[in-house]
Amino acid sequence: MTKRDEDLIRRIAQGARTGQISRRDFMNYSAAAGLTVAGATSLWTKQAKAAPSAGGTFRWGIHDGNTGDTHDPGTYVTRTMIFLAHTHRSYLTMINGDGSLGPDLADSWEANETASEWTFEINANASFHSGRPVTGNDVVASFNHHRGDDSTSAAKALLSDVVDITADGNTVTFTLSGGNADLPWLMTDYHFAICPANDDGTIDWRSGDGSGPYQIDTGEFGVQFSLTRHDGWHGEGAWFDNVDIIVLNDPNARQTALVTGDVDAVSQVDVKTMALLERDPNIQVFNVPSAGAITLPMHCDTAPFDNVDVRNALKLSINRDEIIEKILYGAGTKGNDFHHSPAQPYWPDDIPQRDYDPDQARSLLKKAGAEGLTVSLSTADSVSAGAVDMAVLYAEHAKEAGINIEVVREPNDGYYSDVWLKKPFSLVSWGARPTPDVMYTLAYKSDAAWNESRWQNERFNEILLQAKAELDDSLRAEMYREMAMLARDDGGTVIPFFNNFVYGARGNVGTPDALASSWESDGGRAASRWWFTE
Repeated sequence: MTKRDEDLIRRIAQGARTGQISRRDFMNYSAAAGLTVAGATSLWTKQAKAAPSAGGTFRWGIHDGNTGDTHDPGTYVTRTMIFLAHTHRSYLTMINGDGSLGPDLADSWEANETASEWTFEINANASFHSGRPVTGNDVVASFNHHRGDDSTSAAKALLSDVVDITADGNTVTFTLSGGNADLPWLMTDYHFAICPANDDGTIDWRSGDGSGPYQIDTGEFGVQFSLTRHDGWHGEGAWFDNVDIIVLNDPNARQTALVTGDVDAVSQVDVKTMALLERDPNIQVFNVPSAGAITLPMHCDTAPFDNVDVRNALKLSINRDEIIEKILYGAGTKGNDFHHSPAQPYWPDDIPQRDYDPDQARSLLKKAGAEGLTVSLSTADSVSAGAVDMAVLYAEHAKEAGINIEVVREPNDGYYSDVWLKKPFSLVSWGARPTPDVMYTLAYKSDAAWNESRWQNERFNEILLQAKAELDDSLRAEMYREMAMLARDDGGTVIPFFNNFVYGARGNVGTPDALASSWESDGGRAASRWWFTE
């Protein structure tokens, strides 16, 4: 048997193990690799994914966690906070593995004719880990935590058009200042975890109490959390008895832990060694296209980035194709400097692609009087696999345009609290958002807490408001196209690519047929959606 046939058999065995190929395809591929029908049948029997079974402790190594993380939903930003939240807390709705919208705490929802009022029915069986039932009042208090003049929540801008939220038993009604066709999708935003309400209308977030599939036993941010299955879990899944979330910021330590079996899964695999890991019969590697993105925001209110010609020169000075080839090893889709992915609806596929053009960049710098430009770019290993290498390669590209980019390697711990939104030019990893409205409202709206480039564009904000309420899909698509062009040509963010989510698990971990592309590790819900096969 040739090496090529051995590799093919290994890959189809992994496909059977993870449920990614059917039995019919498995038999066809096995025949192509030279296996007899009897041999293929035996291999299928041994490798094919079994139905989910309960039991065991799932040890999950996560690539992004800080000692400064908190249980306050308004501060969620690192992968540890986000994935922990999806493990011990609940949301009104959730993104399913196939990308569709499904129920979590809300059994159902409906809108009036103008989508200016939405009503959600809360699951009557849902309970907090403390034993209290989840009620409409808990939902109202949890969303009000992100509203109001005194709120410091990063998600405050997402609820700016919410006029009132009321509860009648387990029925919750959102009244808006205008129509919002995406509101049920908005409910999946990771900040909107439901917490127990206090008597004064605030929420008890400090205790870590939640209504999710697992309850926290012990934990320390930046280190580790241990959780136990919640007997009162209202949803499906939660096959493991226990879950240990372990912060492994260092990519080498994380990968070693997976290979040696010290963890059962990791939230990020170093793409440089992805092919090597795929050869290990004890490891499964998942390579999932997503609407997640790497961004390089420039503060538009800070020199030299306050000049649009300088911003566009930096956008023209990055060779996206080479970065995808050499840093991602093909695991990504080329970006075009607007935060709207082909994985999202209303994708404007007719906008010309911006490519590497150092000569045009030089011309723009001359026009701006910024020849010989020197800028500092902050990054850290924990931001994304290959983040530092990518920044260094970008610096090499920019030299051809006469730009000197000084790469600043920041500490992993505290990157999102001390660097992002504070340093004028940085490298950032964004998880996927389900619709362009959610993404633009969160990071491009003029008053958004996470307007990472501090970009102000009156026309963009005007269209954003109109598109939110537009129920005609064709008109809405035209609006998002205009917004994309404004962000591309005037905005302050370089978007080199939309990265695939590449993560891994041991061979005895079972997964659903479809893996959510909203976050790594099956939308951050590996603990409740996966199981052990042996």
